[in-house]
Amino acid sequence: MKITEMKITEMKIRTGLPLCVAVLAVVGGSVPALGQQTELRLDPAKSTVKFSLEAALHTVHGTFQPKPSTLQVDLSSGQVSGAIFVDSKSGVTGNGVRDRKMHKDVLESDRYPDISFHPDRVSGAIARLGKSSVTVHGTFHIYGGDHEITVPALVEMTENSWKAAVHFTIPYAMWGMQNPSNLFLRVSDSVEIDLDAVGTVVDHDSASRHPSQ
Repeated sequence: MKITEMKITEMKIRTGLPLCVAVLAVVGGSVPALGQQTELRLDPAKSTVKFSLEAALHTVHGTFQPKPSTLQVDLSSGQVSGAIFVDSKSGVTGNGVRDRKMHKDVLESDRYPDISFHPDRVSGAIARLGKSSVTVHGTFHIYGGDHEITVPALVEMTENSWKAAVHFTIPYAMWGMQNPSNLFLRVSDSVEIDLDAVGTVVDHDSASRHPSQ
């Protein structure tokens, strides 16, 4: 029997590992993790959603308030579940008349109070510690409709916290919302969104290895 075969047989007997895993351990030097499930909890008090809308005379700036949200990310595969939720009624621009028109005629916030982004996969590796530049694919829900989007994201992970900066464009008029332009004021058919998300990290693999006493 060859030395490698002896190592595989010995490891299989000693650890009870299946033969295919034992082979991987000998060839690669270690058994790869089956998945690294990490929970990202968004902190609404530290997170911001900003928007800007180009107009004929100036750019309109405003904000929305995110809600408590949770994402589950498998760092090894890039699969994501969960969602980031935003309160549609929280949108403000600093002008009461303009805000009332936005909520009544554009967003119809009473009818559609929820805005959300449901990511499903990440392209590019998210480092467990440090900064990563990735793209995120998912479904954006607004005005009662679902829209498939892919957005760039800069993610920074520490041992207990995470940050993500995301910028993307919403073609709101194309998605069925009313453009508030009139005879005296013209505005763009799309709006720019900047999400700065901040929150805490729960590593479920670590939690399972070190349960609370």
